[in-house]
Amino acid sequence: MTLPSQTCSQRRRIAVLGCTGSIGVNCLDVAAHLPERIEVVALCARTNWQTLFEQTRRFHPRFAILVNREAADQADKSQLWPDTQFLVGQEAVARIVSEPEIDIVLSAIVGSAGLFGTWHALEAGKTVALANKETLVMAGAQVMPLAAARNARILPVDSEHSAIFQALTGHSAVEVERLVLTGSGGPFRGKKRGELQAVTPEQALNHPTWRMGPKITVDSATLMNKALEVIEARWLFGVPPEKIDVVIHPQSLVHSFVEFVDGSILAQISPPDMRLPIQYALTWPERVSGPAKRLNWQELSCLQFEQPDQETFPALQLGYEVARRGGTCGAVLNAANEVAVQRFLEGTLNFLDIPSVCRQVLDQHDFSANPSLEELLAADRRARQEVARWTRTSPRFPSR
Repeated sequence: MTLPSQTCSQRRRIAVLGCTGSIGVNCLDVAAHLPERIEVVALCARTNWQTLFEQTRRFHPRFAILVNREAADQADKSQLWPDTQFLVGQEAVARIVSEPEIDIVLSAIVGSAGLFGTWHALEAGKTVALANKETLVMAGAQVMPLAAARNARILPVDSEHSAIFQALTGHSAVEVERLVLTGSGGPFRGKKRGELQAVTPEQALNHPTWRMGPKITVDSATLMNKALEVIEARWLFGVPPEKIDVVIHPQSLVHSFVEFVDGSILAQISPPDMRLPIQYALTWPERVSGPAKRLNWQELSCLQFEQPDQETFPALQLGYEVARRGGTCGAVLNAANEVAVQRFLEGTLNFLDIPSVCRQVLDQHDFSANPSLEELLAADRRARQEVARWTRTSPRFPSR
């Protein structure tokens, strides 16, 4: 039986923002395996010029960008591929993502810093493969209308949202009963608050199934990643938070699923390998053979699901609250969490205090229901200052 499909087999020309991070490196591995499908035109890193220049020697992009000027001054330009044009600063990012020769911008810069490049790519009408969930957490109400107005497209790279995107293909919003985001539960699944009082960064970074950057790995340990994903799904798929659920799935094989109004459920299942959702975003709507791991059905024993423990991991409640309230809440929660996670990694904040600090900053901020982009950025800055002040004056912020 032959199924009808769209054909878009031309070579995609991509810019990778955050090329030295986990998602960026996986993206380039996909590109290396699919040279007939993917051409790397631009690479962008913040400070890691050594890895950036090594990548230019391998992929021969037209452009390489280092956002941090101090790092650019220290970089050994002799290690750069000779035919690659070296650019510096945020303005270079805005220029490159608008280049006519770029088809897809992979937005993989960690944290709120990823909003800048994503915004300019959407303004230019580009397809954005979005791995930076903070863009929609901070500014979903602004980003989605911008994409629609410029005929730009956002394709999710997060494994959970990619799974939902795939399951929704061919279906309308009125057919959807609920979206269910799955999560591994992180390294502390099954633990109670009393067992987490003395958690170290090393323990929090020891994720049972995924290998990711430190910030998102800590978010997985607190379940803040699920909170942010609830907000992202609310904007990306246009559904109210009441129709978004979270379940814990320790095997990390079912990457999320959609329940339809007739009771049918469609899930996307694959091994925990980020190369698969990255590749799907870069080759959509086609599916081609690539480097991602395959599921060995003969070794598959059971699929386990359980409800998240919101008493031990209260961060998830924050995600639903922010998804309901909107306005400046997303920018504030995201900023407070970024600084709190960094303080935890530095040893100046307890693990259990991360959601407590986020709760207090969120409750005390000056809420605006319909903020401009400038107001969102200002709310982001104020939230960071508040967390930095509290953790600096109180290295062991008391848990609630």
